[in-house]
Amino acid sequence: MAAAPAGACAGLVGPAGSVELLRTSTLAAHVDGVEHYITSFEFAGGGAELGSLVPLPGVPTEVERGGDWTLQRLAREVQPVEAFAQRLAAEDSAAGAPAEVLLETKIDALELTVLRGGGGAVGDWARQHGFRLTPDAPEVLDFYAERSPIFLAARFDAPAARDRGQPVGTGTPVHLTIPTDEPWVPLRILGLGRDSAEVVDADVFLLTERWPRLLAGGSGLELERRERATSLLLDDLRSDAGMGWVPDEAWFTHLQVDASAGELDYDLAVSTDPTERPSPRAAGVLSPEGVPLPVPGGLDVPWLPGVVVLGLAGLVGTLAVAGRRRAARA
Repeated sequence: MAAAPAGACAGLVGPAGSVELLRTSTLAAHVDGVEHYITSFEFAGGGAELGSLVPLPGVPTEVERGGDWTLQRLAREVQPVEAFAQRLAAEDSAAGAPAEVLLETKIDALELTVLRGGGGAVGDWARQHGFRLTPDAPEVLDFYAERSPIFLAARFDAPAARDRGQPVGTGTPVHLTIPTDEPWVPLRILGLGRDSAEVVDADVFLLTERWPRLLAGGSGLELERRERATSLLLDDLRSDAGMGWVPDEAWFTHLQVDASAGELDYDLAVSTDPTERPSPRAAGVLSPEGVPLPVPGGLDVPWLPGVVVLGLAGLVGTLAVAGRRRAARA
């Protein structure tokens, strides 16, 4: 049986039940020092409640319903029309202190809470609110809390969805506005609670005002497209609900995650300043040492300690990949 694709970019922490998080996509756009993080929570299954946690690079100033079809339009941009139609048919802070609730809101059948706290505190909050954490949750939450103590907790209320007539498998887009100078996209969270051999399959879209430099903390992330966005794409995105902030000109980047949950122990860091390399720490490489890791289709060039810089045919720029050096066992 084929492994089910994972949603980007959240980890399941819900109580037992027959509700399943389906595959979704994520847009991380950085405009005027603000990250617009748009994802869609899409659940299928029975009558249980289910929730997920999303690590964030900063405190959102606004959490609102996302555009009705922004993510679908981006998917259509990178897929042939036939493949896109088939896909739609197939899918139809301080240690010891308690987590602080910064914001609460509800969108459709999603109850959303922005939290600030250490990994343990956020885990305690989740348990107190009916979530059953998987055994790997404490390590993953600590991994993120070391860089940012901000998390988004999303609870899907299946009975509420039925009451409002929301069909099973219908996604709920969520748009977070986050002021930050160092955007990054959480990827490790996708493997939360999954068997180490289970394949994580997800799409990541970036929209930036300048050509982005990218740093991944490991292998399994492929750069599919990085180019100037067409006027047609930008006009289409801007016409969706709540998307008036889309700039007149931008760079469009599409990456695909295709890695086992055991391999996906890193994130994606982004720098929109051509003179600055993305932070290895933001990519989840917390150790100062690293070893070069191959990227399919990349061309090796001289690299700095801990970071490989890869030239990509037809592109003026770099995709940097850093990995952790694991000590050999005696």
